Amino acid sequence: MGNDKNQNELKKVKEIIELMIENDLVEVEIADGDSKIHLKRPGHSAPAILPAAAAYTPAPVAAEPTAPEEDPNLTNIDSPMVGTFYSAASPDSPAYVKPGDSVTADTVVCIVEAMKVMNEIKAEVDGTIEKVLVSNGQAVEFGQTLFKVRPL
Repeated sequence: MGNDKNQNELKKVKEIIELMIENDLVEVEIADGDSKIHLKRPGHSAPAILPAAAAYTPAPVAAEPTAPEEDPNLTNIDSPMVGTFYSAASPDSPAYVKPGDSVTADTVVCIVEAMKVMNEIKAEVDGTIEKVLVSNGQAVEFGQTLFKVRPL
């Protein structure tokens, strides 16, 4: 059973490396609970897998500072994967949501492209969009907050 888990983890690492190469990313760090992975490509040579330092804190990536204490009543909509954020279905389409829009749990709020696959991201909460924290076309990380929602 443990071998299947190792194979799945190795497959995930290989997918992340492919995503890094396709998007010309030099460095990616992913934290999921107690496990962390830090991948870094020196220049354009083969990716190196490095152990993540416990004291390492990545620089914030959000367009605006996101202090959790600004409003404890807001709920986050986080990215479920590493990829590219798109606010609309196509460049000439209106954004799925903007601040002030009401959403339900099934409302599509954006697309995150990962490995050439367009993934529709749903709100998973009923409420009102208060803030959009990323820009169209911006690279996002797993767990990065994309929207702040005031739940109903």
